[in-house]
Amino acid sequence: MGTKWRHRALPAAPLTLVLLAAATGCDGGTPDARPKPTATPSASVARVCDKPGAGPAKAPAGAVTVDPAVAGDLAAKTRSNPPNTTFWLRPGKHRLAPDRYAQVVPKEGNTYLGAPGAVLDGHRTNQYAFGGTARDVTIRHLTVRGFVAPHDEGVVNHDSADGWVIEHSTIRDNSGAGLMAGARQQVRANCLRDNGQYGMNAYKADGPLEDLVVEGNEITGNNTGDWERRRPGCGCTGGVKFWAVDGADVRGNWVHDNRGTGLWADTNNNDFRIEGNVLEENDGAALIYETSYNAVVRDNTIRRNNWVEGRRYADRGDTFPFATVYISESGGEPRVRARTDRIEIHRNVLEDNWSGITLWENADRFCNSPANTSSGDCTLLVKDKDRCAQPAIATAPLYADCRWRTQRVDIHDNRFVLDKSVVDCTAMCDRMAVLANYGTYPDWSPYQGERVSEAITREQHNRWHDNTYVGPWKFTAHDPSRVLDAVQWQGPPYRQDAGSAFRAQGGG
Repeated sequence: MGTKWRHRALPAAPLTLVLLAAATGCDGGTPDARPKPTATPSASVARVCDKPGAGPAKAPAGAVTVDPAVAGDLAAKTRSNPPNTTFWLRPGKHRLAPDRYAQVVPKEGNTYLGAPGAVLDGHRTNQYAFGGTARDVTIRHLTVRGFVAPHDEGVVNHDSADGWVIEHSTIRDNSGAGLMAGARQQVRANCLRDNGQYGMNAYKADGPLEDLVVEGNEITGNNTGDWERRRPGCGCTGGVKFWAVDGADVRGNWVHDNRGTGLWADTNNNDFRIEGNVLEENDGAALIYETSYNAVVRDNTIRRNNWVEGRRYADRGDTFPFATVYISESGGEPRVRARTDRIEIHRNVLEDNWSGITLWENADRFCNSPANTSSGDCTLLVKDKDRCAQPAIATAPLYADCRWRTQRVDIHDNRFVLDKSVVDCTAMCDRMAVLANYGTYPDWSPYQGERVSEAITREQHNRWHDNTYVGPWKFTAHDPSRVLDAVQWQGPPYRQDAGSAFRAQGGG
């Protein structure tokens, strides 16, 4: 969707998290007038921003002590010590040299530990806090704030080095992305808050970005720069944005009050497990999975998302069912190695969001098409996009392989609740959808007319079944004009939601 598009089982053991009952206090938001709920969240979530883990009060044996009274002490001591050194930052505000490119460039295996109250402050002068290409760097118990990374760049792990571990840290009030990601990176129990573009941007220019763990973090209030309005259609924001990540576990996070999308996987991501998260009160969708493959989305609590952006679409008369979980040109593909060969969305609770789940496939978006917004990228099944041209694209295998197809999506055993007195829905907030547009161009496209609409609706093994619906749900199939009630949705020709229960609001 964006204009900049910057791969198995994960080895790390689950982190033991301290989970506390959530309250509405940690808004982390920007000062615009967002609708706020009256209900108090009941699920347990990682309240990291209010109660960050305390670092060591004394320097560990063998550690190099860093003094906040000496500007640039951290960068200088990093340069003068060998790899695999541990640095302990005393309490106080640590500064770099007053140059925008001044930064800490770790050596392989370095560890940076913050004492209680240790802050690395960029003073709105330095662009980057930690950069370079050294592997296996660890940062714990440190607050990083006030850095001014440019658009599409990041403050911590600026160069997307591999094997970094960032834990129990607060990365907040920075421009750009608070955090970038490399392969085998572990991001645990951090507060990623109020950063200008992303909480984290998982993008590695020279790839591959494999085996990423994002666990037990609080991710809130990001995109303070409101970049989707400043650059309409940029697709360049989110609590976390993932680009071409192969193998990710995203679990146990509290992703809330971000301006825009909560979690957004965009362009040739594969093998995601998104589980046990609380995704709530994000202005846009809770989750977008776009032009990507093979994922499990389970056991998440998803509530009160998409109120701002959904209403914006509806108020301008847009009939597209812009949903809280948006699967766009993404599906299960057995030929792409992963822990699953489908997209399975199950055992989630979606409550009082602006609409539910939309499965979408743009008929005009494929490799080598002028309508492909993926900046020249092609699917994981075709290495040379120039092969996707007339006449070969009209026949197998390229007819299928040149498209990111929304296929093999299995949506089951979820609970969908909608109370319009809570959502204050004016229009279009009550949709579940599977659809495509009418294919139109270029003139050599083999996907013109209703071919893709027919395929996504009836031929590509997309199924809803054994779900529970509470409230006045409607269903869209084939194209935006076909709005169905539950009987029509379950009946021929669509035959969706076999074994599902439909109840009016207040019916249990």
